[in-house]
Amino acid sequence: MAHPAVTEHAPATGVPAAAPPPAVRRGPLPWILRHADWLGPIAVALFAGLLRFWGLAKPDAFVFDETYYPKDAWSLLHQGYEGVWPDLANREIISSPQKIPLTAEPAFIAHPPLGKWVIALGEWVFGLHPFGWRVMVALLGTLSVLMLARIGRRLFSSTLLGCTAALLMAVDGLHFVMSRVGLLDGVSMFFVLGAFGCLLVDRDRTRQVLAAARAEGGRAADEVRLGLRPWRIGAGALLGCAAAVKWNGLQVLLVFTVLTLLWDRAGRRGAGAHRPTRSLLRRDLLPGLLSTVGVALLVYTASWTGWFASDGGFDRHWADHRAGLSMPRTPVVDLPLPQVPMTWVPSALRSWWHYHAQMYDFNTGLTSPHTYQSNPWSWLVQGRPVSMYWQQLTAGQDGCTANGGCASQILALGTPLLWWAACFALAYALWRWAFRRDWRSGAILAGVAGTYLPWFGYQERTIFSFYMVILVPFLCLAVAQMLGAMLGPAGCSRRRRIWGAAGAGLVVFAVVGCFAYFYPLYTAEVIPMSEWQDRMWFTSWI
Repeated sequence: MAHPAVTEHAPATGVPAAAPPPAVRRGPLPWILRHADWLGPIAVALFAGLLRFWGLAKPDAFVFDETYYPKDAWSLLHQGYEGVWPDLANREIISSPQKIPLTAEPAFIAHPPLGKWVIALGEWVFGLHPFGWRVMVALLGTLSVLMLARIGRRLFSSTLLGCTAALLMAVDGLHFVMSRVGLLDGVSMFFVLGAFGCLLVDRDRTRQVLAAARAEGGRAADEVRLGLRPWRIGAGALLGCAAAVKWNGLQVLLVFTVLTLLWDRAGRRGAGAHRPTRSLLRRDLLPGLLSTVGVALLVYTASWTGWFASDGGFDRHWADHRAGLSMPRTPVVDLPLPQVPMTWVPSALRSWWHYHAQMYDFNTGLTSPHTYQSNPWSWLVQGRPVSMYWQQLTAGQDGCTANGGCASQILALGTPLLWWAACFALAYALWRWAFRRDWRSGAILAGVAGTYLPWFGYQERTIFSFYMVILVPFLCLAVAQMLGAMLGPAGCSRRRRIWGAAGAGLVVFAVVGCFAYFYPLYTAEVIPMSEWQDRMWFTSWI
């Protein structure tokens, strides 16, 4: 006997009723596919985290500029300002961590305090030793991989390309090294990448508002107010954080502010605005400046709360007695510092301005030669990486078994094949932006413009290639975009897809293999001197 429902709904023509829809398949694979937009990025981030946290406390020493920032962070945590440490403080901290030789005398510091506050969080939990001052940087480095996967997914409308960009960053040697040392540049990179992601979300939300205005017709796209934009405010706050870590965040703030305003104009034009430039100037310019530059300024000022709240910070009472605490401990320029006679301005702000004048003089006038300084022209090809840690061992010393001796090094070298591929990817992005008006390529190039190009104005200054860890996310996005072009568009032939996937997969596989080959140089692993020499592909790397 037929089921009552089938009999009841059988058509009168005698044609059998349509079969009911198949039951939804259950099992782990369909569930994974439905949630791949989050599971994929999380999986890549877990892989990156495993790499970054494994052996994080090694080496048990101060690595490169760790001689400054972890100690400054500890001082901020306990005094609210950076204090002076005795000459042998590093050895005492490593050998007797229970005896911290911090003094109350204030020290001149060339960078704002927020990055050191971030490092201080790890020291607050784990103490003043290598794991404690590296853990927060490693955490932010891991989270940045997760963010890049989601950003790439939003930018390219592809979870695969987003995860590819994140995987490339997970195995980039420069990002890896800078995620495992207590320096400021990895912290700055995290905030800049977060701001870029916020602006992408804001762009999409704004397009939805403008699409509704377009449906109304007439002059709606010219007159519509875009309202409160929390994602753009969030971007302003993160850019303020980046500037409060290192001042090169200010250059990114300028470029990203122009970028989001240009997106507003393009959005109004695409929605049918008759005068998009006029609408931008009337409706979007002031809110855009307030939500980025204005918010960033507030956040930057707030990052100095410890200095304002203290009585002992460097030059904290300079305006009160005009004598202050003289010059930096290592003055590099002999220029008259600006005087601030405006007595109506609170003395704390005048002292703060005077401190900033000294910081500016130091940062722009630093020309002391250094073994590992390099020119920005060489950075994209990794012409002169920075050796952050080096030990040459003899047979029988610290696990060395090679008769010819061993080496233990931390080399801030970007994975060479990735960076060299990125040079071609940036050229492709420039072509896409110039001739195809691809806004995604323009967004990537804006990140490059804000993080890399300004350094060409400081070629006489003592600068280093590891500053470019802030550029790494945009290089990985550019390479992912190029690999997406290799895969081909969605409607291309199966043969084209197979060959494209093979080529793109070969590039990713080669980058991962290159990272694995240089891994000993990223982690201070003890290797025979002959193996170390095999990895010195160019004399400029030595």
